[in-house]
Amino acid sequence: MRVLRIQDLPEQSMEGATPVPGWSGGAVIRTRQAIIADGDSENYRCNVVNFRQGATTGWHSHDCDQILVVTAGRGLVATEKEEHEIGVGDVAHIKAGERHWHGAKADTTMSHITVTTAGSQSKH
Repeated sequence: MRVLRIQDLPEQSMEGATPVPGWSGGAVIRTRQAIIADGDSENYRCNVVNFRQGATTGWHSHDCDQILVVTAGRGLVATEKEEHEIGVGDVAHIKAGERHWHGAKADTTMSHITVTTAGSQSKH
């Protein structure tokens, strides 16, 4: 068993993302804090993703389901069919293959925990 504190996890820069239409926040800046890194579990991968004000992931999909748990700030999660505002304590479940994006609102930062299966891939 491991017990850890999110505030103690080192932040790693993430590559940029393609802004969603209508986004005007400049460079998309995000960091990642590994909770369950690749190779730590045969079943899961889990990270905290921190979005600067207005930063998003850009449109993408995963070959597995994805779970997002908002831990700070406010943001949006959207598919091609719907968009929802999300805040601390909200949980989003995105099905495998569903094209979507998520990120901070224009006026605030956002952090969420993301859970996917080990070895899963995303497509942009």
